[in-house]
Amino acid sequence: MGFYERHIGPRLVSCICGAANIEAEREKVVPAAQGVVLEVGIGPGLNLPLYDPARVSRVIGVDPHATFLKLGRARREVARVPVEIRQEPAEAMQLPSRSIDTAVVTFTLCSVEDVARCLSEIRRVLRPEGRLLFLEHGLSGDTVVARWQNRLNPLWRPLAVGCNLNRPVLGSLRAAGFAIEEVDEYYLQRTPRPFAHLSRGKARPA
Repeated sequence: MGFYERHIGPRLVSCICGAANIEAEREKVVPAAQGVVLEVGIGPGLNLPLYDPARVSRVIGVDPHATFLKLGRARREVARVPVEIRQEPAEAMQLPSRSIDTAVVTFTLCSVEDVARCLSEIRRVLRPEGRLLFLEHGLSGDTVVARWQNRLNPLWRPLAVGCNLNRPVLGSLRAAGFAIEEVDEYYLQRTPRPFAHLSRGKARPA
């Protein structure tokens, strides 16, 4: 891993993901979490101020990237809920099965190494009555936008340290055995459409 991947890229991605228009979208998802929460790709901790301490007993944050976790240290120190960090890949989490009430993924499925394995692990650790809250960007249903996403992805992925523009969010969830209970698909305002197609909602293990 080079200097850019260790130092510059993570800060660039954290800055983009912390923009005000993205923060407003997070506020529509994260406060619904309850109980024992698993946040996959917790990284810089951008969601931590949004967890409701009256609803959440603790947050278990999983992320394999030391640089992203370092960027989140200050937010963890002032978090209103207890936070446990596990530096490990989402594809092989060392958590007991059926131990999680709510899983949260926000702008994470775009960059995990293996989406299917990641979602399989999330499904494994969720309780039968648990819920997955998601806010992800990915492949648009508009063929013109999707064509640009596919063209731009080889350039974007190394710049954004592994982020992909063209992963099919809802299809991946369904293929992993999740039933989607609520979903909104839309374009983030003030953002070029190849980078702006969002899926926001709630799913349960089927």
